[in-house]
Amino acid sequence: MKRALQTVGLAVGLALLASAGFLSKSWAQETHIAREGSAWGEEVNGTLAGVKILRVKVDMGAVVVRGGQQQQGINYVAHIRFGNPSEQDARRQFDQYKITAYVKGDTAWIVGDWQGGRRQPRHCSSEFSVMVPREMTLVKLETDGGNVDASGVSGHVEAESGGGSIHFDDIGAGVNAETGGGSIEVGTVSGELGLHTGGGSIEVHHANGKVLAETGGGSVEIQSGAQGAIIETGGGSISVRHCNGKLKASTGGGGIDLGDIGGPVEIDTGGGTIKLTSAKGHVHAETGGGGIELYGVPSAQAETSAGGIVVKLVNTGGERRDSDLETGAGDITVYLASDVAVNVWASVDLANGHKITSEFPDIHVRSEGESYGPKSYTAEGKLNGGGPTLKVHTSTGDICFKHAH
Repeated sequence: MKRALQTVGLAVGLALLASAGFLSKSWAQETHIAREGSAWGEEVNGTLAGVKILRVKVDMGAVVVRGGQQQQGINYVAHIRFGNPSEQDARRQFDQYKITAYVKGDTAWIVGDWQGGRRQPRHCSSEFSVMVPREMTLVKLETDGGNVDASGVSGHVEAESGGGSIHFDDIGAGVNAETGGGSIEVGTVSGELGLHTGGGSIEVHHANGKVLAETGGGSVEIQSGAQGAIIETGGGSISVRHCNGKLKASTGGGGIDLGDIGGPVEIDTGGGTIKLTSAKGHVHAETGGGGIELYGVPSAQAETSAGGIVVKLVNTGGERRDSDLETGAGDITVYLASDVAVNVWASVDLANGHKITSEFPDIHVRSEGESYGPKSYTAEGKLNGGGPTLKVHTSTGDICFKHAH
């Protein structure tokens, strides 16, 4: 009778602790240890209540989260592997990596805590796999160095890694990702994206919200963005196939290749080439030394110290502003649609061997200087009655005005 009362008392006490949020271990947690080739592996699995928020925080290892439409609770499996020939040594290290799982309020926690000193074993790997209901409102994942992979969640997802890669797909709300140096890849995300890596590449397939992508030196590629983007890289290339809204792209030295942009564009590179297929708004493009090609834009400011410039001006229905095209040493070719109305002013400073040519009779070209001495070219005119100013200047190079077809 006394033992029965003690058992009942213990059960009631544990239940009270669990309800108060002080019970750390999951009730359904199980542990298995087995030989894995020359190493030893431990598998810890368990189940937690299907709450709306998940926090995973581990000292080492990868984290994988998958959302399921029919998933009710939260199921997790932690697999740890130590490269120890001795089972006794392996068990000692397994004991030093504490895995706890619990629910407190509306948040489920899964924690991997290395307690064996500041230095973790060299021959060690781990992965935490978590199955969650798709209707999670927030999933936050943190690892000191492993990869992070999350998909199939209707809410917001946040991930932080000390240096591993990060992958998101099929996320219903926004995402935030930060890694010390790994790559970041995003499939389809419905909300806003905030992506930061110390030096890895960033790739986004389809974003329905605004995109902020920053990397210390890797390349950035966006296939489709629905609401504009800000892209910054310390030196990698930038590629955007399609983006609605305003786009700002900046790199310390890589090339920038843009497709169809549904708003104004700001482009800046320390020395790479710039290419743009079309834009609905005004374009500002600047490079320290590469060529610039802007096709299908209403107006543009393009500047390079030593490259050629090609610009095609068309009426896109957007705001039209003054255009200014300038290079220190290179040719400039301007294609003008038949309905574009502009005031043209062009000049070539050192025109020996270079000149200004025009397919438009209303653009008048004249030269100054002797045939064998310093010579310069200028051109002025109004097309379709005039409009915003189109200023074109090169220190040494040809300038050509052509009909856009």
